[in-house]
Formats: sequence, structure tokens, C-alpha cells
Amino acid sequence: MKTLDKYFIKKFLTTYVFAVFIIVLVIIVIDFVEKNDNFIEHKAPTKAIFLQYYANLAPYWANYISPLMIFISTVFFTAKLAAHTEIVAILSTGTSFRRLMYPYFLGASIVAIFSFLMVGWILPKANKTRIAFENKYIEDKYYFADRDIHMAVEKNVYAYLSSYDSQSQTAYDLTLEKIENNQLVEKLTARRAVYVDTLSKWQLYDYKIRKIGIMKDQLTIQANSIPLDTVINMLPADFENSNNIHETMTIPQLRNQISLVNSRGAEGVETFQIEYYQRFATPFAVIILSLMGLIVSARKTRGGVGLQIAIGFVLAFVYILFYIMSKGIAESGNMPPLLAVWLPNIVFSVIATFMYFTVPR
Repeated sequence: MKTLDKYFIKKFLTTYVFAVFIIVLVIIVIDFVEKNDNFIEHKAPTKAIFLQYYANLAPYWANYISPLMIFISTVFFTAKLAAHTEIVAILSTGTSFRRLMYPYFLGASIVAIFSFLMVGWILPKANKTRIAFENKYIEDKYYFADRDIHMAVEKNVYAYLSSYDSQSQTAYDLTLEKIENNQLVEKLTARRAVYVDTLSKWQLYDYKIRKIGIMKDQLTIQANSIPLDTVINMLPADFENSNNIHETMTIPQLRNQISLVNSRGAEGVETFQIEYYQRFATPFAVIILSLMGLIVSARKTRGGVGLQIAIGFVLAFVYILFYIMSKGIAESGNMPPLLAVWLPNIVFSVIATFMYFTVPR
């Protein structure tokens, strides 16, 4: 690594950190003004506001805006270098443009690795504290009040319950139906089912099991005094507040949650898949957008720095729009989540590659 590389990396990282700091600070101020009435209404402690909420909200937003901030900051400081003819001077010494990309790639890789560790393991723990604070002091208190709940617990096995009590972890009027070849082959009913944490099982009371065969049906009836211990692919967590729960999961936990939802054959797996794939796509977006920022701003133009920064903001807006649209389509089930998450990176990689061959050497 040469002195010039260290100079570029230092400028790269300091500009990025400064830009993120300013934007996050603005976001926190706006958020505080917006939510101050909620803090007062719910009597949130000042210490909790800053240590549990904003101390965890700041890194969340810092990581969320990292790809765009690294793009804009790269355009900003590279355009200034180009305006002062520093880029031209470097290239005139025989340094290739590809070699010029090296410190940018190295600086972006540092940010990308840090971002991957953050979104994979550190931020989920911080989000858990932040979301718990939001549910307690900002959102209305959560009560599971749904009735007549239907859900898939395994492939071809469906559960119904008339109501659920979160305090006692009790499901009432539970029915489990097993379907094979569009035919009901087994049905279990219980007046109530209580989840026992120590056993990690459900205890069924007043239950009936009916197995439907070709020749005859088999019926088992059990008295209330002897409950049936059974494992059902349904947990009390399924009835808790699921607001942004995917943000509180680490990468291994997301992988397990996707497997759980798929094993049930239930809907809603796209949210967890998008979050899972996004954890891997974000670091690559940081590298792609930083190199694209270099390509956009390395040329000295008559419009000056302002024009190049404006172009950078337009491209950043297009990237956001592209990401939101593809994510929305994936959540509706009309696009594979993997493709939706990676599509903006793929498109902008193609654009950056095309632009690379148009940059004067």
C-alpha cells in the first residue's frame, strides 16, 4: 500500500463517517420531535429514551443508509479531487484507472465487512432492545385479541382455535386436521390446550382423536383428568407482538425461522427471506456503489462539483426507488425474494461496468 492509497482511504472513510454522522443526527432530531408526545404520554424515563432507544436507533440508521451514504460521500470527495485536477495528475503519471480503484475498493471492503458483522449479529440484539422500547412507550399496549384463528402448523396439517390467552398460554377449542390427497384423514379436537415451558409441549384436555379410514373410523376420547402431552409445531411466540420481529433475528435465527415457516407450509415466509438475503446483499451494495461513485465523479466537468453531486443524488434516488419496488413485488409473492434483493445490485453493476469503459484514461 502506497502513501497515495492511504491518503485516498483516509479521505474515503472520514468523508463517509462524517456524512453518516450528520444524516443520523438529523434523523434522530426529527424522530425526537415526532415522538416526544408519546414519551410524555407513556412517561418514558429519560435514561431509557437515550440508552435503550436512541443508542440503538442510531446504529440501525447508520447501517441502513450506509450504501447510499458511501456512494454520495465518494462522489463528493472524488469530484473535489477531480475539480482540483488531482485525478488527472495521478493518471498522467502512468497510474491506470483500474489501479486508482484499488484504495476505493479497499475502503469499501472495510465498511462492507463491518456492515456484515453489524447486520448479522450486533444490530439484531440492538433492535430487540429498541423494538421492546417502542412497544412499551410508543406503540399502544399489545393484546392478542384475535378470534377464530386458522394457521398451518405443518405441511398438510392445519390448526384452528377459537381464542388464545397469552397470560396462561392456553388455546381454547383447538382443532388439528390432517389432509392427504385433498381428503381429511385425521382430526384432533381439544377443549383447551396449555403450553408447558418445562416440557416444551402442549397439554390437551378433553381431547378427541378421529382417524378416518376407508372401511371405518377410529375414535379416541380422553377424560379431562388425564391430559395428553403432545408436540405441535405451534409456539406461544406465534401469538406475541410480531412487529418487525425479523429485524431482531441474527442470520442463524433467520435461517431457522425460514425453515420453520416452510415446514408449516404457511404464508409470510417472504418477509424473512428478504431480510435474510438483504443481510448478504448490503455489503456488496457498499462496494458496488462506492466504485460507481468513483466512476461518476472522476471526470472533470464544466458543470463543476455541483453537477456531479447532483448526478450522484439522482442515481441514489433511482437505486432507492428500484429497491423499494422490487422489495414490494417480492413481498406480494410475484418475484423470488433472492432476485428482488439482488436485482438493484445486478442492474447497478451493469450500469457501472458500462460507465467504466466511458471514463477517460
